[in-house]
Amino acid sequence: MPEISIITPSLNSSAVIADCMRSVAQQTVSAQHTVIDGFSTDGTLEAIRESGADVEVIRETPTGIYPAINSGIKASSGDIVGILHADDFYATPDVLEKVAAVFENPSVEACYGDLCYVDQDDPSRIVRYWRAGEYRQGRFRHGWMPPHPTFFVRRRVYQQFGYYRTDLGTAADYELMLRFLLRHGVTVAYLPQVLVNMRTGGASNVSLKARLDANKMDRRAWMVNDLYPWPWTTIVKPLRKIGQWWSKPVGS
Repeated sequence: MPEISIITPSLNSSAVIADCMRSVAQQTVSAQHTVIDGFSTDGTLEAIRESGADVEVIRETPTGIYPAINSGIKASSGDIVGILHADDFYATPDVLEKVAAVFENPSVEACYGDLCYVDQDDPSRIVRYWRAGEYRQGRFRHGWMPPHPTFFVRRRVYQQFGYYRTDLGTAADYELMLRFLLRHGVTVAYLPQVLVNMRTGGASNVSLKARLDANKMDRRAWMVNDLYPWPWTTIVKPLRKIGQWWSKPVGS
């Protein structure tokens, strides 16, 4: 199976990072796990040590989530790269095994799956279910995007088409997936199952102003790639989340 590298950016994440560490350590296939920590002062490093996970911690001056992710990708060595934030965790112990199996097909350059938003205080309680569905070229213009924490990419794709842009705020992950899938036509596979549980409270949704700022950056993500969305593309993008409140994963 191809070697997988998991990158976790972290800053003062002591309350949640142990779940993230254990979810990687308990996978049925091993992965190289690298944490890029922005000199946390709240006991994050102690929480990592106490988790018992085999993880490399790189400390660097905090400049934001996406510069940290870029550093982690460049410092790691796996053929396949996944991003798992400190407050996220894999839904089942066989997630990486199934991801690796997808990449045994040499024509697959990226893959993604479904995601559950879970309660911050009770991560066993599902709040929203993001069923991504199959990718088709026109879906981005309908406001679609895959859940970023479920997005795994071959290292050579980053090397060929670039890393996360650090000038787009919380739209950096949207821009990267737009660039890879729509602009460059990277071959992508869909795993129709929940891969990641994400705690609620994302940075782009904490306030109306944050959502409006994110909408502007979403539109800019198209412009920097010489792509042109429909007039309503970035408006319907957040509206697609409404259905997630009523959807439920299979078997729940």
